[in-house]
Amino acid sequence: MTLVNDAAPEVRSTGRKFRAFTAKHLDELTARAGLSPEEQLATRAVATVLPFRTNAYVLEELIDWTAAPDDPIYRLVFPQPDMLPAEDVAVLSDLLCREAPKAEVEAAANRVRMKLNPHPAGQMELNIPSFGDGKVPGLQHKYDETVLYFPKQGQTCHAYCTYCFRWAQFIGEPDLKMAGDDSHQLRDYVAAHPEVTSVLITGGDAMIMGESVLRRYLEPLLELEQLESIRIGTKSLAYWPQKFVTDPDADDMLRLFEQIVESGKNLAFMAHFSHPRELEPLVLTEAVRRIRDTGAVIRTQAPLIRSINDDPKIWETMWRTQTRMGMVPYYMFVERDTGPQDYFAVPLAEAYEIFRNAYKNVSGLSRTVRGPSMSATPGKVCVDGVLDLFGERVFQLHFIQCRDAELVNKPFFAKYDPAAIWLDDLKPAFADRFPWQ
Repeated sequence: MTLVNDAAPEVRSTGRKFRAFTAKHLDELTARAGLSPEEQLATRAVATVLPFRTNAYVLEELIDWTAAPDDPIYRLVFPQPDMLPAEDVAVLSDLLCREAPKAEVEAAANRVRMKLNPHPAGQMELNIPSFGDGKVPGLQHKYDETVLYFPKQGQTCHAYCTYCFRWAQFIGEPDLKMAGDDSHQLRDYVAAHPEVTSVLITGGDAMIMGESVLRRYLEPLLELEQLESIRIGTKSLAYWPQKFVTDPDADDMLRLFEQIVESGKNLAFMAHFSHPRELEPLVLTEAVRRIRDTGAVIRTQAPLIRSINDDPKIWETMWRTQTRMGMVPYYMFVERDTGPQDYFAVPLAEAYEIFRNAYKNVSGLSRTVRGPSMSATPGKVCVDGVLDLFGERVFQLHFIQCRDAELVNKPFFAKYDPAAIWLDDLKPAFADRFPWQ
């Protein structure tokens, strides 16, 4: 495949050069995908609301341009003209067409954003604890044993996914962004909460940071004996595996991973893979090998996304390939209730069938995976199946994780609804309320 302009030679000649493509490149790239001028304008309109960023590696190695715009990786990273309500796209397209002032376009885009539930599952209201004189910026504590931390320098990605449930982190609205930069405050909070045994560094993407910056956040945690594991949430293996192979600080980063493991902590590398093609490049194979050689465990996860990976064969292929490479399949998520959820969501009944039909064809080593799982306000809810009980068709579900730990792994039932795409769409069966209500 050839890349537009001069990016391809940079990537091929050095294997190191990172080049980002943003909304200002959309017309050039979408023209290559065969979009008409009207479709290009609508795509740019969507990109005023939801963030767009990709890079030369994704464009050069992952997208099949002969199949664009229907190629799944293209759909994974490029805004779609019909991702947002047609009336909103029309308003924004008109503003762009008549070259309205930037402030007017941004105000219109922000009105659309506010309708998209930018921070689902009570993240801002329920997950941010008080500590000392107030809140700890960038810290969430939803489940007793796990703390999430959003380092300020890690709140972007090598490329953005169109389905991203954390899209609000990237749009430049300070009131919507979660971020902190005080590693000692993070350490002090964890030390003051002995029930915390795991810290997840998330974003954005923690691996957008250089080794010296990431070290500032992680080293203070290594002195805490209560901590059993440190997790790093990242899509970098799929979108920029050079981070661990040819980037200038690749070796230093791997030495940091070794230091974490040697300190007695489990280092869990939470890698997002959305499609089997992301597993094909040789540089990815080498990156996986180098990370595993440090003693880190790579666990894999992704949401089930309509038009990208809503096929059991895709998931079966991913889980088998990941297991063969030494990675551990971990989660199939349900698309969260935020952003363009209606566009990408798969109904829960269909999601369960996709999961089951993939799961039944893999070995026990791949059956470490759990799902389909919803990261909802009360906790992580897994759809276990569809049953006929007492003359009624129902979903059986359970909490993998819950704000109320007493509810973890206890089955409960909801009335079967073939159109339901989220927990809030369900009604309790055999009871007048759900266990957490």
